[in-house]
Amino acid sequence: MIHTLAVTCDEEALLDLELAQLKEDRIKWYWVDFATPTEEEANLLADFFEFHPLAIEDCLHRLQRPKMDYYNDHVFLIVHDMNTDTLKPKEVNLFVGENFIVSFHLHRSDEIEETRRRVFKAQDLSNHGPTVITHMIMDKIVDTLFPVVHKIEDRLDELDSRQEASTPKLIDEVFTIRSDLIRLRHSVMPMRDLLYRIINSKQFMRTEERRFYFSDIHDHLVKLAHMIESNREMTADIRDSYLSLNSFRMNRIMKTLTIITVIFMPLTFLAGVYGMNFTNMPELHTKEGYFIVLGVMILIALSLTMWFKSKGWFD
Repeated sequence: MIHTLAVTCDEEALLDLELAQLKEDRIKWYWVDFATPTEEEANLLADFFEFHPLAIEDCLHRLQRPKMDYYNDHVFLIVHDMNTDTLKPKEVNLFVGENFIVSFHLHRSDEIEETRRRVFKAQDLSNHGPTVITHMIMDKIVDTLFPVVHKIEDRLDELDSRQEASTPKLIDEVFTIRSDLIRLRHSVMPMRDLLYRIINSKQFMRTEERRFYFSDIHDHLVKLAHMIESNREMTADIRDSYLSLNSFRMNRIMKTLTIITVIFMPLTFLAGVYGMNFTNMPELHTKEGYFIVLGVMILIALSLTMWFKSKGWFD
């Protein structure tokens, strides 16, 4: 589906014009949004707008890394939108010229739709334009990432409080969160680098005022990157604490089993010796032999127990 928004020289906003009407002299600037376009609509990138084939190829192929390319009369941007439920990145392509902006995305984008509504309802359109629209879209996309990261932080705080009641499920949740953070990192870091290029681009930044707005987005991405790295370190700490606690518990279990084994080894030896069915075993015919051997076994068990206790094995 193709949505168009055009602003006339009289600062009047017009919706859903035909593409041919966008070239009229009365149009000051326009925005064309390709939302989940059909193959026929996608062909308009080349047939009507005559964008570079390499840029069109980036639009139509698999997920590309956020970047900025310069062409004769426009700048081509690739930014990442994020599905807040699955944390899978989605590509948004922007062709930004002096008097036009063309957005192209193969998925539904709530951020772009909200931006279009805000621009259409704006009372003063004199301060709007392609660069402003670009800023609004990118700012909205970045703002949607903060609730996602805050939600992950809450999950980590909950896991951290449950470490004493460590369960195998806890480590699975830690690795799930770590995987989510890696997915976020793969989008946030390139976006941060892209914004750094934008604010230092003389071709894209024609006014110093706009640079401040994009610098604000860059600051948000720097903060997000810091939060993601801090959370990744926290997952590593929880994982290490979990493994250390499990190792400590395992050592205590092994020590307990070792004590029991060592105590019963001599008892098993005595029971095994006198359990043999040889005829010539004089001790078998001793009247008090059973009680003597039983007493020796008890004495050995008590002696070993006291010795282990003196060594601190029961602490």
